[in-house]
Amino acid sequence: MSDLRKVFATLGASSHVEAVREKDDCYATAPEAVDILLKHFEIPQATKIWECACGEGHLSKRLIERGFDVHSSDLVNRGYGEVKNFFDCTEKPDAGTLILTNPPYKHAMEFVLHALELLPENGYCLMFLKLLFLEGQKRYAELFRIHPPKTVYVFSGRMKCAKNGEFKSGDDFNSAMAYCWYLWQKGFKGKPVIEWI
Repeated sequence: MSDLRKVFATLGASSHVEAVREKDDCYATAPEAVDILLKHFEIPQATKIWECACGEGHLSKRLIERGFDVHSSDLVNRGYGEVKNFFDCTEKPDAGTLILTNPPYKHAMEFVLHALELLPENGYCLMFLKLLFLEGQKRYAELFRIHPPKTVYVFSGRMKCAKNGEFKSGDDFNSAMAYCWYLWQKGFKGKPVIEWI
């Protein structure tokens, strides 16, 4: 792969990367992303967490280690969680459930919108996404204008994502990309806050 194509692959520029991106957009998140988040956003221990694009369970396992009740599902059987298409889910989750995941980037807006549709009023949705997710006229018109995030937690250091969950020592894939946790609270209509974590 040329150096230029590697740059586009890292940035996720879809018109340039169809041949190099993972088919189902499975890019696992380093579990440390959960540890850093929990230093800045307190999830009550009684909260049920639905990890709806769990992949191989990197985030789910860390949340369970931290004492949370986690339900894990994914469209593809990767050996962890229930096999379920998130968009086929129409039943409201239990009261107090928080939806948290690193969604396939090409469907990220749809994941957020569907999560907000399912959640009860004041329910929380946490998505691990690229900083550049803030850009885009379509996302503004269909998501941010109507459902602004309550808080955007920007990582001050770079977080790693690994294609197909294959973290390797010294692997710098996606390390040039800036990531955030985006927090939505259903019904929130105020101005988003940016925090560095």
